[in-house]
Amino acid sequence: MHHYRLLSNGRLIDAPLIFKVIDPATEEIIGNAPDCTPGLLDDTVTAAQAAFPGWRETPIDARRERIEALANCIKNNAEELARLLTAEQGRPLALARQEVLGCVHWCRTIAKMDLPESTRIDKAGVTWTTRRVPLGVVAAIVPWNFPFALAVWKLAPALLAGNTVIVKPSPFTPLTALRLGELAADIFPAGVLNVLSGGDALGPALTAHPGIAKVTFTGSTATGRRVMSSAAATLKRLTLELGGNDAAIVMPDVDVAKVARRLFMGAFMNSGQVCIAAKRIYVHDAIYDQFAKAFVAAAESATMGPGADERTVLGPVQNRPQYERVKDLIEATHKAGHRFLTGGAVPEGPGFFIPPAVVDNPPDDARVVVEEPFGPLVPLLRFSEVDEVVRRANASEFGLGGSVWSADVEQAKAIGARLETGTVWINNVQLLDPLAPFAGRKQSGVGVENGAEGLLEFTAIQTMVA
Repeated sequence: MHHYRLLSNGRLIDAPLIFKVIDPATEEIIGNAPDCTPGLLDDTVTAAQAAFPGWRETPIDARRERIEALANCIKNNAEELARLLTAEQGRPLALARQEVLGCVHWCRTIAKMDLPESTRIDKAGVTWTTRRVPLGVVAAIVPWNFPFALAVWKLAPALLAGNTVIVKPSPFTPLTALRLGELAADIFPAGVLNVLSGGDALGPALTAHPGIAKVTFTGSTATGRRVMSSAAATLKRLTLELGGNDAAIVMPDVDVAKVARRLFMGAFMNSGQVCIAAKRIYVHDAIYDQFAKAFVAAAESATMGPGADERTVLGPVQNRPQYERVKDLIEATHKAGHRFLTGGAVPEGPGFFIPPAVVDNPPDDARVVVEEPFGPLVPLLRFSEVDEVVRRANASEFGLGGSVWSADVEQAKAIGARLETGTVWINNVQLLDPLAPFAGRKQSGVGVENGAEGLLEFTAIQTMVA
């Protein structure tokens, strides 16, 4: 079993205590992660603060080279990282490979970005220069559903902007981040990139730490509120990417079989553990029965099993608390008398497996419609009028993403423009790009990730007058 260590101030170090990490497909221990102590956290923040001036003054082209080197490091170790990701997260190996190799593209794209600077001279001959400068030490708090990709999403732009970074993975999935820290230990100067794993106390300690200048967090809305409250005491800058309850609107002119297959993966990829998964699927009355039949057929033909099995399409739910939440929502749906088109029964372990469950047109106030399941459970919902479905799609506290499916692209765009979400997909879902800003509205977040706008989240404005 590999001996995982923390990356702190350029050194790979042990912690006095460890915690166990399990494979959600088998519930067997696959590794031990070091449990960062308060003293180690303080030392790491101090080191990151000390490294900040030198990294800030490093020319941006030299910072680009280091991020390119990180991309090469990930590429050269992609298969090892993908297999480790599957072991700790549970997702099918093909998806794990996509996630890891996608991070190579992400790093290389971000490394080519620029920070804006503008200058003007007024009538009195005064020169006004506005530029973007780094903030300091960034805490990157990463969730368990995409533990590798979301670490890279955060650390790459933060480092390019000239910040130093402390990555804190979820205690459910710390191993890929720790391994990345080990592989990248010599790429950046000491203290510039740090990786700390720990239990539930580490995140709050980071968000409250006076030496942290910014927190970038991905996770639930409830936890995001606590992060915001903790950060308020020291007025930390924040980027929060939080929950979603994305609506998909399927118009009557679609190719039903094709869209049903695509939306099945849009809803159930990674066993539904995706913030931008299609979580409420509104289907026009004229095609509802036909669509439901095709959607259920896709669900029932998908192979469920351990992610390491190349035949697997759907892996387990990642951890026991989430497994119990999804089971509770399924039980509540049964008790409310709502009909399952498929699924709705949970097999005995080992492993946190839940077959894909599809609910037939529950009422809009049903828990399965109102709440974010974050698991392999989705309702199909009938609609008849565009105004009606837009109103229902927007009747959510969340506003992360949404999609519209139609053969008439202009009609779909017009409907999509009315959705109160940060991202709208037309005849697509879950498509992201490092150059495209990604943001949530309402209770789905604060700030922006990705794109030029996401890079600026790791900077402050400085105006120089001469």
